[in-house]
Amino acid sequence: MKVLFLPEVRQYFQELEDILFEKEYFGFEESAVQYVRELIWDIEDTLPMRTSKIAPPYFGRYGKNMYYAMFRKSKTTQWYAFFTKYQEKGEMIYLVRYISNNHVIARYL
Repeated sequence: MKVLFLPEVRQYFQELEDILFEKEYFGFEESAVQYVRELIWDIEDTLPMRTSKIAPPYFGRYGKNMYYAMFRKSKTTQWYAFFTKYQEKGEMIYLVRYISNNHVIARYL
């Protein structure tokens, strides 16, 4: 099994580090960077084992036959990774096409 991220998702993670620090969710830039790294590691390490659901039609703009899984990072924030699954040379590939949190997309789930 392999978990991959589209370039747009990788770019979002980089921007997220800055946003979290600039909006003072974290007092130190290192803390914001660590938060994002841990989110990425969590997705890479556990996505194939997590319960996933079929993504609602709203998320079809990011790809066809999408699924999503939830990653809780605090009492108030859950991240959602939207992905497609396919098999290549006998290996299952999980391609993360979009990521967001409950504060932004809850009304669409």
